[in-house]
Amino acid sequence: MTRSTVGKPASPVMMDAKSHAAGFRKARDARRSELIEDYVELIADFLETGGEARQVDIAERLGVAQPTVAKMLTRLSDEGLIVRRRYRGIFLTDEGRALAKRTRERHHIVETFLAALGVSPETARTDAEGIEHHVSEETLAAFKRFIVRPGNSSRE
Repeated sequence: MTRSTVGKPASPVMMDAKSHAAGFRKARDARRSELIEDYVELIADFLETGGEARQVDIAERLGVAQPTVAKMLTRLSDEGLIVRRRYRGIFLTDEGRALAKRTRERHHIVETFLAALGVSPETARTDAEGIEHHVSEETLAAFKRFIVRPGNSSRE
């Protein structure tokens, strides 16, 4: 986007079908991975703050029924992101910890970017929760460049 087009809405021109389909495919893929990322990030939070992640606590925090959590935990286990130990709780594998770390980093960048734009801390935190799963690496890099620009009060 050039300086002359900043802040101006794009013309209502229809993009080609291939590009349009690619955009929808990317959004569908992000939605599929969003739940996995949220669960892994929450499990990491539980492990770091309390030393244990339990199905009942995950259900309470996400506001869903325990059978819903059980189904997702089976999926996470099948994908090699968690290990369930009977009577001991849920633990992240190395791959699960790496995913949680990447997800947290994206969340932090998006939240910091929104705050640098003047969005309230609560709204920035809430909005970042959804945006973090859909933002591209290119856009994330642009957010980071904006955050570290001289004159921005919010620093990464």
